[in-house]
Parts: sequence; C-alpha cells; structure tokens
Amino acid sequence: MLHGWIILDKPVGLGSTQAVGAVKRILREAGEPKTKVGHGGTLDPLASGVLPIALGEATKLCGRMLEATKAYDFIIRFGEETNTLDAEGKVVSTSEVRPMLEQVEAVLPRFTGDIEQVPPAYSALKIDGKAAYARARAGEELEMQTRRVTVHDLKILPGTGRGTSEAGGGGPRNLQGSTVGPHHHSASLSGSPPRSGEE
Repeated sequence: MLHGWIILDKPVGLGSTQAVGAVKRILREAGEPKTKVGHGGTLDPLASGVLPIALGEATKLCGRMLEATKAYDFIIRFGEETNTLDAEGKVVSTSEVRPMLEQVEAVLPRFTGDIEQVPPAYSALKIDGKAAYARARAGEELEMQTRRVTVHDLKILPGTGRGTSEAGGGGPRNLQGSTVGPHHHSASLSGSPPRSGEE
C-alpha cells in the first residue's frame, strides 16, 4: 500500500472531494491495493492552487492540516454582490461605488487578528455532517453561526491590485460589511499549502 503525499496543483472547476475521488480511481486502475485517500485543505471549485492529497498512513495528518495556517491570493470585484460571495453565484445587488486604494487599505486592519466572522452559507463547513453549500444549493435557508478566526496578515500586493491573506480558518470571501461598500465578491482565489510547522 502507498503512504505519503501527492501535491496537486488544483485547477479551477475541480472540487477537493472530486480530486480525492480521481486519485482513488487512478489507484484502482493502476492495480494498487485499496488505499485510504484524503486531502489536507478544502479548496472551492472556483479556487486554484496547491491541494495536498494524503495516501495511506498520511491521512492521519489530514485533520491537523485542515486547521493549519494557509495563505491565499485573491481578487475582489467591486460593484456587485452575489448570493455565494464569489463569482459563481447569482448577482443579488449592485452599486456604482468604487473605493479608492487608500480606502480599501484603511479597513484591512478590521479584518486582521482574532476576529468574529460569519461564514457564507455557500461554504464547505459541515452542518450536521453535510456541507453548508450542499444544503444552500438544495434550497435550505441557513443561519450560519459566528465563529472566531485568526487572520495573521491581509494586504494588497504591490502593483497587482490583488489581495493576499494568511489565515487560520477565515477565507477572503468573508470580507463583508466593510466601510468600502457592501457590494463586492471574490472574483478569483488561489490557495497555498499550510505553512511548515504551524497549526
């Protein structure tokens, strides 16, 4: 049986669970003995980036990696808000407001450190064993509970217009309620693996 990690550069359109299923299928077709397969960090289908796939004994570390500090690069689109807070959802409101760079930078400290955050209904968080996004897409009205998360760093990358965050749980889709205007969503997202030695 194989034990170890596959470092997958996950493309847009592939979900973490789909990636695990694909690895299982490839192992079966290769004639490998039945192998436990898991992943070390959920990436939404619209996100691209590094997805660690665990094999065999390595799956015992998946739980620790899911809670580890991760880094994301992202782009936020101002002027429209979607029901999923990303580019995949239906536009539910629009605005002509386009904040200046200094206005955006001025509110970033509000989303840094230990903060209270309400996750979007269209997230991978489990509710009674089922992903919130699956319940939301099935038409359930979800009341997401506030949770405490830590965002270690949040900044705009110089000369790119892109943002980057390093967080222990909160993702950039949750930058709602800022004074730069409520009408925005995450237009693209790429993730990096947990930082070595951090949980």
